[in-house]
Amino acid sequence: MKKALLIPDSFKGTMSSAQICSIMEQAIVRHYPAAEVISIPVADGGEGSVDAFLTAMGGKKINVEVTGPYFQPVEAFYGVVAGDTAIIEMASCAGLPLVGDDKRPDQTTTYGVGELILHAAANGCKKIIVGLGGSATNDGGTGAAAAVGVRFLNSAGTTFVPTGATLAQIVEIDRENRSKLLDGVEIITMCDIDNPLFGEHGAAFVFAPQKGADAEMVSFLDTQLRALHSVVLESIGTDISELPGSGAAGGMGGGMVAFFKAKLEMGIEVVLDTVGFDNLLAGTDIVFSGEGKIDVQSLRGKVVIGVARRTKKLDIPLVAVVGDIGDSIEDAYHAGVSAIFSINRVARDFKHVVKRAPQDMALTMDNLMRFVKRLGF
Repeated sequence: MKKALLIPDSFKGTMSSAQICSIMEQAIVRHYPAAEVISIPVADGGEGSVDAFLTAMGGKKINVEVTGPYFQPVEAFYGVVAGDTAIIEMASCAGLPLVGDDKRPDQTTTYGVGELILHAAANGCKKIIVGLGGSATNDGGTGAAAAVGVRFLNSAGTTFVPTGATLAQIVEIDRENRSKLLDGVEIITMCDIDNPLFGEHGAAFVFAPQKGADAEMVSFLDTQLRALHSVVLESIGTDISELPGSGAAGGMGGGMVAFFKAKLEMGIEVVLDTVGFDNLLAGTDIVFSGEGKIDVQSLRGKVVIGVARRTKKLDIPLVAVVGDIGDSIEDAYHAGVSAIFSINRVARDFKHVVKRAPQDMALTMDNLMRFVKRLGF
C-alpha cells in the first residue's frame, strides 16, 4: 500500500471524525510505515464543521463578537480556507448549547449568522459555506437576512427583526438595502435533510420539539412558517414551501435561498468539492470511511455513500468502518462500498460499549490491516 485516504464522519456522542482519522492512521502506518496517509475529517454542518475543514485543509479561524440566540452578545467564529472561502457553522452563534435549558424556539434569532456572513464578505471571502446543523432557532432565516440589510415591515410600516413567533407579522419584505458586500459572493448551504418548510414533515413538527417546543407551540410555529412562505412568495417571488431542505434549521434552509440566493447542497458533496477530493484520489490505493451507523438513511447520500459514489468511478476500493450496521443496506455495495465492518466486539448495549469505542476502533483497524497486508495489497 502506497497511499490511503481517510474520510470518516464522526460517531456522534462517541468519537469525533478527527479522532477516528488519528486511530485509523496509527493502524495503517504500523503495518505500512512508508504509506502516504491523507486525513479528511468530516462534519455535517453542525458543531465541529469549521474545525473539520481547518484540519483537512489548513487555514485560519476568525473570532467575532456577534448577536446570540436571544439577541445577547456572544463570541462566535468562522474559518477561512483556500484563501477566500469562509466556513460558517450557525451553531457557533445560534446553536442549542448557547441556550442551555432555556429553550424557546419562538424567541430565538439567526441574526448572528448574518453578521458572520457579512464579516466574512467584508474581509474578502468570495465563497461562503454555511452549515445548518444544531440550531436553536425557528425564524426561517429572517434574523440572518435582517443582519445583512433585508427589511421586514409589519402592518404599521415599521421595520423589525422577526423571530419564530412573529413571522406572521411580516407584510412586506424589502431587499433594496441588502449589503452590496454580498454582490458576487457565492453562498452554499450545507444541508443533509430534505424536509420541506412546513407541514407534518416540516421544520416545526420534526425539529422544534428538540428545541423546547411543546405540541401547542409546534402548531403555532408551523403556522408562522406558512405565513413566511406566503409573504416570501408575494414579495420575492420564490416558492420555498416544498423545496427539499427548506425546513432545515428552523426554516433556515428556505431563508438562505430566499434572502441570500444560496444553493442548498448535500453536506458531503460540499466537503468533497471544497477539499478537492477527486484530485486527492489520484494514486490512492484504498479509502477508509465510516459513520456511527450505516442504515437505509445512509443510502440517501450521507458520508459513506457520498464518498463511495466517487471512488466507484475510479474503481478504488472503499472500506466502511462503522459503529453499527442496520438492515437492508445491500445497496451500499452497489453505490461503491467494497466492504463494511462494525467495530462492535461484544454483544452489549450502546451505553456499555461507548466508552471502549476508541479501543475497539483501533483493534478493528489493526485486524483489517493485518488482513490487507496478508493479501499483499
